[in-house]
This record gives sequence, structure tokens and C-alpha cells, in this order.
Amino acid sequence: MAQDDDKTVDQLNDEADIAADYLEGLLDIADYEGDIEMGVRNGRPMVQIVADDDTDIKHLIGRNGEVVDALQQLTRLAVQQKTGERSRLIVDVDGFLKRKRQRLHDIALDAIDEVRETGEPVDLKPMNSFERKVIHDVVREEGLRSRSHGEEPRRYVTVYLRANADAEDADDEE
Repeated sequence: MAQDDDKTVDQLNDEADIAADYLEGLLDIADYEGDIEMGVRNGRPMVQIVADDDTDIKHLIGRNGEVVDALQQLTRLAVQQKTGERSRLIVDVDGFLKRKRQRLHDIALDAIDEVRETGEPVDLKPMNSFERKVIHDVVREEGLRSRSHGEEPRRYVTVYLRANADAEDADDEE
């Protein structure tokens, strides 16, 4: 992951441009109307699809964001094919990721409250790496500890009080 730290803003913008062109082509094929917004956020190229038609947008998000995830993977491959380098590009559709982050933030705060009330660790349901990363960040901000356990696709996060976490159980940043 240190690879993106070495990329210039121009390189990240180039990745966003490549991604935008690719996604515009996909939207044309699917006959969806939509605007593409792009930029760099937190050192990562980002492309967002914004459409006027709610029906089209729902198809681009999919159930639990499955279509957004697939679009992101395909777009990353298209960028890699053009640049020869792996991209950590983020693809969003109509603010889906922002809403998802907020839900995850709320889940993390609920788990934190439970840990503080009971003093016992709390296991969350299995999540993908993006979701676990959001949880780990919130837990750390709140002064508690967290750790990922298990194997994909059943990998999950446990939230601990600092006193209950062993020194070797450092936050599992993904």
C-alpha cells in the first residue's frame, strides 16, 4: 500500500481520468444517463457516478452495494491495464459510500457503548476490508481497541476496552 504514497497528485488525477473514461463507456453501453465527478481524496483517486434517474442509480448500487463493488474492481483493472500499476481507486455511486460509512460509524459506536457498559469484548458480523477499516478507525478515535479475526469472507472485528486487549493485539489496520 505504500505504493500510493509515492504517487504524485498528477498520477492520481490521471488514474481518476482513466477511470472516468472507462465508466462513461460502461454507462453508454448500459444506456444510463449520469454525470461523472472525479478527484483525489485522502491520497486516493475517486470517481463518483451521479445520475438523474433513481431507477438507474439503484441498478448501479445493487443489493448491499454489490454492483458498486464490482464496478470498482473492474475500473481498477482498467486503470491498471493503462498505467501498469495497481490502483487504490474508489468508485462511488450517488453517495452510497458516504451513507455506508455513516451506518458503519453508528455500528461501531453501538459496539463501543456496549463494551463500555459491560466491559466485555463485542464481536461484529463479518465484513469486507473497507467496512472493517471504517470500524477500526472509529474504535481507535474513541480510545478503544479492535482486532480482525477469521478468514475471508467471514472475517469480523472484535472491539475491546484498552485494558482487555493484550499488547500484541494491536489494531488490525486493513
